[in-house]
Amino acid sequence: MLVVGSGVAGLLHIQLARTSGASHIIVTDIVDYRLEAALKFGADIAIQAEEYSPAYLRGVNDGRLADFVVICSGATSAISQALEAVERGGTVLFFAPTDQGVRIPISVNGLFWRNEVTLTSSYGGSPGDYVAALELIQAGKIRVREMITHRLGLAETGLGFQIVARAQDSLKVVIEPQR
Repeated sequence: MLVVGSGVAGLLHIQLARTSGASHIIVTDIVDYRLEAALKFGADIAIQAEEYSPAYLRGVNDGRLADFVVICSGATSAISQALEAVERGGTVLFFAPTDQGVRIPISVNGLFWRNEVTLTSSYGGSPGDYVAALELIQAGKIRVREMITHRLGLAETGLGFQIVARAQDSLKVVIEPQR
């Protein structure tokens, strides 16, 4: 499995994959802090997106590309990386939206006719999905509390937005009005 982007959504996908029995999880990101977090939350390999290539993936994955790729970044470069990383017959899950109006050129013949790749998307869930997620969290199989890197009071809300916008040394910023 390849997870492109290791913010909170990527970290949740890593944990879910590990809990579901994924044997080999590789992650790419552009932020070292988040790559370190990916390893902490269960990734086997975390690599800078700029250093990643399909050849690298084959080199650490027994000569194969990824059977399942989850895109947790709306960046066009992340999407391109993901589409080049999927093995024949594999699946690419688009989990993060792009900016309005973004178009991604794809090779219909290359993805579908020659390689039978499945493209799918998901951003929400059914009530049953939420129940299952809460059960995994309650059982300690998905660690969400550890993703909180900053707890700020209501007066520090502006700082919280700055920290999130920087996306360099944070995962989840929580505003606690009672602080």
